[in-house]
Amino acid sequence: MFEKVEIPYGAYWSTPFAKWQGSLSHLHSLLFAAHVAKHEMGKRDISPEVFDHGVFGMTTPQQSAFHGLPWFMSEIGAPQAGGTLVSQACATGARCISSSAQEVELGLAECSLSVSGDRTSNAPVVIYPNPHGLDGAPDQERWFLDNITGARLVPFGDVPMVETAENCAQEWQITTEEQHDVVARRFEQYSDAVADDHAFQKRYMSLPFEVPDQRFRKTMTTMEGDEGIYPTTKEKLNSLKPVREGGTVTMGGQTHPADGGAAMVITTPEKAREMSRDPNIRIQVLSVGQARTKEKFMPAATVPAAQQALDGAGLTIADIDAVKSHNPFAVNDVVFARETGYDVMKMNNYGSSLVWGHPNGPTGMRAVIELIEELTIRGGGIGLFEGCAAGDLGMAVVIKVDQRKAN
Repeated sequence: MFEKVEIPYGAYWSTPFAKWQGSLSHLHSLLFAAHVAKHEMGKRDISPEVFDHGVFGMTTPQQSAFHGLPWFMSEIGAPQAGGTLVSQACATGARCISSSAQEVELGLAECSLSVSGDRTSNAPVVIYPNPHGLDGAPDQERWFLDNITGARLVPFGDVPMVETAENCAQEWQITTEEQHDVVARRFEQYSDAVADDHAFQKRYMSLPFEVPDQRFRKTMTTMEGDEGIYPTTKEKLNSLKPVREGGTVTMGGQTHPADGGAAMVITTPEKAREMSRDPNIRIQVLSVGQARTKEKFMPAATVPAAQQALDGAGLTIADIDAVKSHNPFAVNDVVFARETGYDVMKMNNYGSSLVWGHPNGPTGMRAVIELIEELTIRGGGIGLFEGCAAGDLGMAVVIKVDQRKAN
């Protein structure tokens, strides 16, 4: 359990997420994250000089990303800060939070900027030397597509991600109709986030969002919100056929690839009070958890990860006021609800990655940001984020929002 780690209220942000090959597909992920960070820090009067540590999460390589976190920190005007580059598939956002929190808890840093940015669009094609290949020909990998679809060598059974969902659907006897019920509910919840001219999202997101050109010199276009989201109904969902023959998961029951970024400040209680938009609101990072489940059952990994995080905080699921998930498949939420007893229809208020998309790294971080805002609207409480990642991995984060006690 963490005892000395807080997030200043309002010291976090996310871009809107753009559909695959959409409005953000031309931008270098690290440089775009730095561009956004400078703008958002300026809005919040956060000086880059305050940071003595940083974490950058990125799962899809970009040109010169070898230089990692130090490059990012120099771009935002914080060359004094070191840190690390994190790449842990869809668990990257949660891992960034965990890494920053551990540095602060151990006293190795006072103020860490935890950032994640990814672009699934136009992912690199990688060439690997193979002296023993036919006529010395190299091996080739499409970084994003091959690993998602299982088109080439994929660890853990050589299966596409959707098959892990089908394995869980079979073991927990989850029907297509049950999945579609969850999807319809997630769209209802997302509609609350965009109501009243995106009032909820504007609590942490700059909208309309100005999309820069590739050189970050001028605005190319503006985004009114997340891009690539199409309203649906139960009737539309039920007209879809499963992606795999004999399966249950339809295109409507899974997320879509996306581009975007998110970030948050993680620091000491003293510094959090100074940097907070409202010093009376206290946001504590209580614990994190990680776990792996059996091979090819990725969606189920969230359950033991969440339990580890709850145990670390000395809590049970009954103590949790709000749950957010990284749910690449509706199956994820059903399995979690079945195993924990949490109401599947009460998870993911205001949205989730099933609806707003999946840029890998920042997916979980945006969910944690929305969890903070949901708890703030409620007047406080304890929240749980849980999500899965490639390698049949799960990660979870427990946070608490309450009123800071007067000195």
